[in-house]
Amino acid sequence: MIETLAALLFAHVLADFVFQTNWMVANKRTPAGLGLHGAVVLVTAIIATGGVDLGLVWLTALHVATDALKARAPRGVGPFLLDQAAHLAVLAALAISRPTIWTEGVWADIAPLPGLMALASGAILATRAGGFAIGLLMEPFAEKLLPDIRAESLPGAGRLIGLLERGLIFALVLLGQTGGVGFLIAAKSILRFGALKDDRAFSEYVIIGTLASFGWALLTGYCCLALLAALPPLGILPATP
Repeated sequence: MIETLAALLFAHVLADFVFQTNWMVANKRTPAGLGLHGAVVLVTAIIATGGVDLGLVWLTALHVATDALKARAPRGVGPFLLDQAAHLAVLAALAISRPTIWTEGVWADIAPLPGLMALASGAILATRAGGFAIGLLMEPFAEKLLPDIRAESLPGAGRLIGLLERGLIFALVLLGQTGGVGFLIAAKSILRFGALKDDRAFSEYVIIGTLASFGWALLTGYCCLALLAALPPLGILPATP
């Protein structure tokens, strides 16, 4: 069952955070946009599990229905998290009800593959998914601050910094070196000191974003470790205590 869950999770993060284009997102209220995204969901699920199962069709239908509801909800981090929670609940329910999806697939004999899928899923969730979540969280503050900040910032630099810091924290958690997270916080504080010391609003904006980004990466890392602990060991990470 856990191998099936790892494969379904991998397919989900690919479909939602790697292969979902801006056009799909912008057209979620149209049959064409939903249909194309649904096709991506189904194809990634079939490839990740290595087989065709009726449960994957139901998974796709529920994914599309959930996205259709979310497209009509207000934009914000709350609807984003509820949408992802609903998708994860469907994945778990399918893995429990159809645990043999993985063992009946063509990849079943490759023992390390589910672990590698779990590792890749965690990395994508920590970096790309985290970027969307933190961006939505910070939007209300950014609307007030960013017009002035953009004039003094490199285009896309903040997004790249966030992606790199979450990726580093995720790696530190998996390697059992969480003490390094404190050094990242200290380094970022020192580098930002000149810009923050005279601007209270901007300093609060940076603190909120940094704590949310670090917290997301830590949570994702520990969840990934829990999933990896239930799968055959990869032999490339420290043993779970």
